[in-house]
Amino acid sequence: MTSEQMNTTPQPSSPRLPSSPPLRSSSPLAALPPLLRVENLGLRHLSPSGPTTILSDVSFELRRGEILGIIGESGAGKSTVGNAILGLLSPEFQQTSGTISFDGKAFNAMTTGEREALRGKRISAIFQDHTASLDPLMSVGAQVQETCLALDPSLSRREARAGALDLLARVGIPEPERRYGNYPHQFSGGQRQRIVIATALADSPDIIIADEPTSALDATVQKQVLELLRNLVDETGISVILVTHDMGVISEITDRVLVMRKGQVVEADDTAVILDQPRHDYTKKLLAAVPRLRIPAQVAKAEGKVVDEDGQGSSRAADHAERPLLVAEGVSKEFSPQGFRWGLGLGLGRKRSGFGLRDVGIRLPRGTITGIVGESGSGKTTFGRILAGLDSAHDGRITIGEQTFEAAASGRLSGLLGRVQMIFQDPSVSLNPRSTIGETIEESIRFGARSASGDKPVESAGAMMDRLGLARSLLARHPHQLSGGQKQRVCIARALLAKPEIIVADEPTSALDVSVQAEIVTLLKETIAEQNMTMVFISHDLAIVQAMCSAVYIFKNGRVEDFGSSDFIFSRSDNAYTRTLINARPQRFTC
Repeated sequence: MTSEQMNTTPQPSSPRLPSSPPLRSSSPLAALPPLLRVENLGLRHLSPSGPTTILSDVSFELRRGEILGIIGESGAGKSTVGNAILGLLSPEFQQTSGTISFDGKAFNAMTTGEREALRGKRISAIFQDHTASLDPLMSVGAQVQETCLALDPSLSRREARAGALDLLARVGIPEPERRYGNYPHQFSGGQRQRIVIATALADSPDIIIADEPTSALDATVQKQVLELLRNLVDETGISVILVTHDMGVISEITDRVLVMRKGQVVEADDTAVILDQPRHDYTKKLLAAVPRLRIPAQVAKAEGKVVDEDGQGSSRAADHAERPLLVAEGVSKEFSPQGFRWGLGLGLGRKRSGFGLRDVGIRLPRGTITGIVGESGSGKTTFGRILAGLDSAHDGRITIGEQTFEAAASGRLSGLLGRVQMIFQDPSVSLNPRSTIGETIEESIRFGARSASGDKPVESAGAMMDRLGLARSLLARHPHQLSGGQKQRVCIARALLAKPEIIVADEPTSALDVSVQAEIVTLLKETIAEQNMTMVFISHDLAIVQAMCSAVYIFKNGRVEDFGSSDFIFSRSDNAYTRTLINARPQRFTC
């Protein structure tokens, strides 16, 4: 949606983009020296237990007008490289070798002022943790406007506001004029990430270092953001370093790829070569671990029924004939925007309310995994929190077994809270920072009434750590001492060990490397089957949903747009929105 569609009145000019021509092989840009050069970079981390090597002999060049992808598992050093370029490493990091040069000048030859002038204006960043990147006490529009003013003090406040609205529209925030005054907590995770991207684009820098910029985005929005970055590069000559663990993102927009492992570059080449002819065994392993979205062939259709290649027929009604453990009916939730608006000739009045959910219903058979898919802001997480008793709705009811709960009542008062466990999307804010990992897991074991004292909780915790691929030594650590992927696995362990009837998993694999994802998917499926649990699996990764779920609900604008068995949704549904989501998946990893 463009700013013209948003507002029909003329707007002041927004911050200018560079006027550089697109980069082509025949363009003068191709003959220029690299914009950024990293040579033999070595870093180590100093701690009381001794120094630890973080990066070793890392070398690469970033050309003008290209997108360079850096891929690897957690702990490979990808984000550290970006932070070293930005000058954001903490004092505990010590450079042991090498140089970083920008536009022909080495960083160690620059003054502190010169390096500070680069950050934000010529080298910008999109950070992985959107929650920490936004001020919770400031509206998102004011934050983007403040960035525009800080980077270009010559702008008037009216021009800065117009620029902020344009940036919000360009990154896909719906109705930016209306949502300008909303706060970060009023946006979905994917929408918050888009707002962070908007601030990075505010001054049209020469280089953007994007650290997992699409990890929280659904397939369609991810495609839009990647197309936006690609178009900016092609039209303006801006350069991008894209740090990611998603090989699908790499395949979509990067020109060249660095594959990193344990602080070293193990392979570097053009993207097509890396994807089609990888040389290093580690690169081959990463590619083999990427989940594929499989679209089964269909050979015949009948009214209300589809016949597959094996001759077996099925219908949507048959897919949902099992006796459900949980039934949610007529769940609706209305959000009331903060503040007031000026009415035409009416003075001050309340802002217009909007629906987060409208008459949503869902059925969960016992012992199954049911997926919920939809774009950011479609109501997936809101509905999951209502099922878990963490939020209340304005209308509707939830039945678990023979007991019915009013969705409008507080989950604590109605007794719904505790019947359903939740794995939250953001592990950083869902773990108690004052408790060790061991204490957190033991609390879940006690909650599940497995054991209240003695050595058994520690042994059970250790066994779960083993199953999740986590070292038992992490039990003595606090959440801030773990990586994002490790914290997410701890959240998964906490939910499983509580032994609930139902688990709501909100993007539980989004922070995990592809090699770990496959292990976690297997673990979750086995645990659900062994313990006869029921799971709601909320995700934007269609391949993971297909691998995990027996049934799928498609959400759009707070409503159920489509539903059916996994096979029906991915191979037979003719719903236009469902097909749009499927077609937005990177085609290289669709078969």
